[in-house]
This record gives sequence, structure tokens and C-alpha cells, in this order.
Amino acid sequence: MTQDPYNYGTQREAPRTAAPDALSPQDERTWSMLAHLSIFVNLLTGVFGPVVALLIWLVYKDRSQKVSFHALQSLWYQIAWLVILTVGWMVSVILMLVLIGFLLALIMIPISLVPFVHAAYGAYRVYQGEEFRYPWIADMVERR
Repeated sequence: MTQDPYNYGTQREAPRTAAPDALSPQDERTWSMLAHLSIFVNLLTGVFGPVVALLIWLVYKDRSQKVSFHALQSLWYQIAWLVILTVGWMVSVILMLVLIGFLLALIMIPISLVPFVHAAYGAYRVYQGEEFRYPWIADMVERR
């Protein structure tokens, strides 16, 4: 603290210019894992998993390149699967009106589980300190 020369008896703090702290390797692994696990928020809310991944990216994009990469990867992976599953289920429901969609619905059920299993595996790999990349999505994120 410095004393104000014109106003005796009052003190003010010197301005702070601290940069955000870098994350420890353990914190990087934890936040990267949580970015991948954010897909499970979709089980409760339907579509807010990408929002959680986006929030992790916004908070840590300047503090950790690794967390930033995994959060963006998770965000785009979830958006891609939400689009794929929405279209798949819509086509299935429309075709169900013609009775052909029951077969497609039987196929859509296990396909709907794929992103959750894949994201859980990614979270495990990242937490173990290994590199994990979603096909196509990781390349798109790196090009940004």
C-alpha cells in the first residue's frame, strides 16, 4: 500500500497486474476429464452438456492449452452427436408411422449410447495423462 501525498491519513492499494495462474498437471487432467464427462449432463437436461463444455473452455482457455483443446473437442463432439441423434430419431419416428421405423428405432437405441461410452473412455484416458482425440473433431479443433 502507498500513502496518498495529497490526502493525509488515507491509503490506497497499488494496482495489480497479475496474469491468471497456470494449472498444475493434475488440475489439467481433472478439468480435461470433466470436459469429456460433461456429455452426461445431457442425460439429465437433454442438451446442456455442450454448455458445460463451453463454460469449461471459457474459464480455462487462457490458462491451459490442454484443457482448452479437450473442452472444445468435447463441445463439438456433443453438438455433432446431438444433430446425428436428433435426425436419426426424427426419421425413425416418421417411418414408424409406416411401421418400417420400428427396425430403425431398434438400431437407434444402441447408437444413442455410443457417444456416452466414447466420452467416458476419453475422460478415462485424459485423466490417466494419455492423449485422446475424437476422430475428425480433434482435427477441426486444431485448425481453429
